[in-house]
Amino acid sequence: MRHRSLLSCAVAAIALATAVPALAEAPATASATATSTQTAQQAFDYTAMISANRLGDPQVSPDGRWVVYSVTTTDVTANRRAGALFIQDLQNPGEGRRLALNEGGANTARWGSDGKLYFLSGRSGSSQVWRAEADGTAPVQVTNLPLDVNAYRISPDAAKIVVSLAVFPDCADLACTVDRAKAVADDPSTGQVYDRMFVRHWDTWNDHTQNHLFAVNVDGSGTPVHLTRGFDGDTPSKPFGDESEFVFTPDSQGVVFSARQAGNSEPWGTNFDLYQVAISAPGQLTNLTDANDAWDTGPVYSPDGKTLAYRAMARPGFEADKYAILLRDVASGETRQIAADWDRSADTLQWSRDGRTLYTTAGDVGQTRLFGIDVRRGTVTPLTGEGHVSAFQQTPSGFVFAQDTLRRPSELFVKTFRGREMPRQITNVNPQLDNLAFGEAEQFSFPGWNNETVHGYVIKPSNYVEGQKYPVAFLIHGGPQGSFGNSWSYRWNPSTYAGAGYAVVMIDFHGSTGYGQAFTDSISQHWGDRPLEDLQKGWAAAQERYSFLDGDNACALGASYGGYMINWIAGNWPGEFKCLVNHDGVFDIRGMAYGTEELWFTEWEYGGTHYDNPEGYERFNPVHHVAKWQDPMLVVQGDLDFRIPTSQGLSTFTALQRRGIESRLVFFPDENHWVLRPANSVQWHNEVFGWLDKYLKPAN
Repeated sequence: MRHRSLLSCAVAAIALATAVPALAEAPATASATATSTQTAQQAFDYTAMISANRLGDPQVSPDGRWVVYSVTTTDVTANRRAGALFIQDLQNPGEGRRLALNEGGANTARWGSDGKLYFLSGRSGSSQVWRAEADGTAPVQVTNLPLDVNAYRISPDAAKIVVSLAVFPDCADLACTVDRAKAVADDPSTGQVYDRMFVRHWDTWNDHTQNHLFAVNVDGSGTPVHLTRGFDGDTPSKPFGDESEFVFTPDSQGVVFSARQAGNSEPWGTNFDLYQVAISAPGQLTNLTDANDAWDTGPVYSPDGKTLAYRAMARPGFEADKYAILLRDVASGETRQIAADWDRSADTLQWSRDGRTLYTTAGDVGQTRLFGIDVRRGTVTPLTGEGHVSAFQQTPSGFVFAQDTLRRPSELFVKTFRGREMPRQITNVNPQLDNLAFGEAEQFSFPGWNNETVHGYVIKPSNYVEGQKYPVAFLIHGGPQGSFGNSWSYRWNPSTYAGAGYAVVMIDFHGSTGYGQAFTDSISQHWGDRPLEDLQKGWAAAQERYSFLDGDNACALGASYGGYMINWIAGNWPGEFKCLVNHDGVFDIRGMAYGTEELWFTEWEYGGTHYDNPEGYERFNPVHHVAKWQDPMLVVQGDLDFRIPTSQGLSTFTALQRRGIESRLVFFPDENHWVLRPANSVQWHNEVFGWLDKYLKPAN
């Protein structure tokens, strides 16, 4: 139920209601697609997806020679995943080498200015910061704290580390937190007492701790300095924050961090500010962005230390607002926005080494590209093409970045600063996928709501045969401010449906990201009309354009907002699909008003609180249309989903059963908004594909 996160010549030339050419394979190892003239290959399927390796978090050494990255492997039989760090020589290309320091566990590798490799490891019994030589040898423990380190930053002079620890905020020292946690664990009573929200958040009940920042010396001397002492809030933010939310000042003597004052309004506020604190004056915080009541985050200093860049939203209470790029003069405190006319939302920022350019990624018409932004003039230049750039790092001559597509999970690529140069792939962590057949994807557009251009994707089944018609999986993305674009997923992966013999249709309806902020804004308070119109028109346009789609033999599937839309379709577009799949979807918006945890979301999307604006919650409430439901539906619910609580899924299933509609409930007591455990993922896919096969392939 959330998003978190420049047109190329080819894309800019897309004509209204005219399909663009099939997606070129991003410069990755090609996977052949069989045609009627080729021998059918083994198709990529969900078992291959679940067991695939997961690459991420590339980190380039200060001298630009080495890149360290993580690879997570999955043991489906043992129902577990394990991560390891690898290193690759950028000057002498070859295969990545698994670092010896992984013995005992290693993650979150970061380079210090001293050329050493820092990382987190639990080999001492808790998660602590360790340090190794550049080649990963001779690891030594740096921090020895009584609590787990959940995030850290190394100072520019490599003499200090700032760590984030979960502490009881009223404790005077770390020993107090340790003692209190032990007392709670030893207490035979189980009652929990709360005086304010959040009572629970995402998938965790509030244990009354907060993420606070502490400064420690790398040489182990002194005691930890509680920098955010007395601050009522978390940094990094929960549940998905990381060290991009705090940074050392250039002189290594202070920290700037992004955080929200909790108080009694945390669940309905998005006012994150940037605070500065000196290590010599812990608890004495200066609010740098008090003038903005919306979200400020991601501080990064220019190489000369004179400018602080960060990202900021403009509208309080709206988590899907555009992230603009702000520059703050450190000496004067004056702030200005750059690239104000660029209608994209910036992700994590990095300065160029000469301080003239800021680099960022942003969603862009079904792709997620790397962009360069001229700091003085504000001009924006796309540096990558098709695909989804999930992480990037600079080298002396260009970039290393992780990129995935609809047909390939993340791999590392290198390219120089020249924008037109094709990237070169330097890793292949999933060679077993090289010879599998993937469906061919094509982006298309059509006139949607208000006659505005809407984009979507159609994917042919693997081993597609010309002239044959195929059953269709009609996928509806969540968010609702999200996108089913040219990217890889380990949960809702369109290629798994293509591998099972289905054609796939996905529509980036009004409200989707990457098409300009006005397009994203248009869904708020319009959940049931504008997006449904886009889905209906997109489905009609796809069937008219692609003769291989068997429009009479299709099922619609969605999760989160997509699950809401499945419930909405059931009562407002009944009979169109042979079956429906609803994962963690909203059934009763009124119930969401009082049952979900991040109230800022519901209050923005439905136009205020329920008691102030009940009509905003009832206008597009699926519960009012249950009498028209008729389509068989599979309902999936995770009991640890506090965003869309279990009562929503149970109510959906109750309505279906009470009306005598063929239905099934799949309930995961140990999963949140997502299904993450390998064995549960296998079961999820078995159930979902079994449901589709039952209605779309009855002969099987």
